[in-house]
Amino acid sequence: MKRLWLLGLIFGLTACTVTQTTESVSLPNIASVSLPDLGPAPELTNDTWLNVDAPLRLADLRGKVVIIDMWTFG
Repeated sequence: MKRLWLLGLIFGLTACTVTQTTESVSLPNIASVSLPDLGPAPELTNDTWLNVDAPLRLADLRGKVVIIDMWTFG
């Protein structure tokens, strides 16, 4: 029984290995991509904030990495 379990484990791990492909993916040259400059971000003006003591301001977040997850109740 232990041999069968070990064989299944080895087979499962072998099936999960990553194989290297010879295809190359071409990404656009970052220097050639131009996005419009829309100016500074508008201030966050929400009345309701979850999981914070006080409303957030962009000035307080400057220089930090921020992830904003926006959703609605409903």
